[in-house]
Formats: sequence, structure tokens, C-alpha cells
Amino acid sequence: MTGCTCTACARPNRRATLGGLLTAGVALAARPALARAALTPPQAADAGFMRLALAEAAQGDFPFGAVIEKNGQVLASGRNSGKRLNDPTAHGEMMAIRAFIAAHPAEEMKGATIYTTGESCPMCMGAIIWCGFGRVVYGASIEELSRRIGQIMIDDKTIAAATPFATVGITGGVLAKEALALFSK
Repeated sequence: MTGCTCTACARPNRRATLGGLLTAGVALAARPALARAALTPPQAADAGFMRLALAEAAQGDFPFGAVIEKNGQVLASGRNSGKRLNDPTAHGEMMAIRAFIAAHPAEEMKGATIYTTGESCPMCMGAIIWCGFGRVVYGASIEELSRRIGQIMIDDKTIAAATPFATVGITGGVLAKEALALFSK
């Protein structure tokens, strides 16, 4: 009905609403893919750096640890310190990033690799992207971790794919069993 001002007619028409949503979906599908995640196979040195991240995790408030590496050198490390610092953002990756920028110019993180015992949460993956890391290597996946602790069920690949201005390599499953074993202790 056109021209009617009653409240029943003021509500959006279902057909118009569905048509609008479908049109929006077509417009989104027509856009070029924003995928900026490059799934990369493990490299020879990955297990060694992940062992260092596991050692950090073993000392954390929760068993999450991270190591930042560039050109074969460990430049910073961190462990989950949320309880100790009374800081819910003190995840292993965030603590490693904070340690890095305390000792180096932030610009030097560009292209570095961060090793983390568990796939990053959205906060940490966002920070990884903003810092310009070239690669993230994780042990246990979000899916595996969710069987042991609460997790936000958004994986690194999904976040990286929604980032049109950066590309980050993602390698998962490196020493995953060892990372998960830390949750039993």
C-alpha cells in the first residue's frame, strides 16, 4: 500500500527487505576477494622457535607463550601474564610485542615472524597485522583450544582475509600436541 501511514504499513516489507539483502550479497560477492592470508607450510626452523614459545608458555599464568624472530634471531618473547599483571590484554603475543618495542623500534617488526603456542585470538591477530608481521606460526588451533578453554571462534585466516592492506603468512599445527599438553598441567 502506498501512501498509508499506519504503523503496520510503516514496517519494512519482507520482500523488499530480502531483495535488499540479496542485492547487497551480490554486491559483496562481486567485490574482489580481500584474502590476504597465505597459508604456508612449516619451515625447518619452526620447531626450534616453537620450543622457545612453549618454554615461555610453561611459565605463564595460562599456557600461552610467544617468540618474535627475524633473520634467525630471537628479538623478544612473552607469556600470558593476565593474572599477574591484572591485565586481560596481557596475552603471550601482546607481551612479546610489548617486549619487542621496549627494546627495538616498532618499524623493525615489519616482516618478522611471531611464534605462538596457540592460534591467536582476534585481539592478538589484529595486533600482529597492525605490527606488520610477515608470518604467524602457531601450535594448537582455535578449534583444538576450544575443547579445553573458552575461545572466540574466529581463526587467524578469517581475520587476515578481512585485511585488504596487508598480507601475512600463516602456518598452523607446529608442535600442537606439546602446546595442548600444557593445559593438562
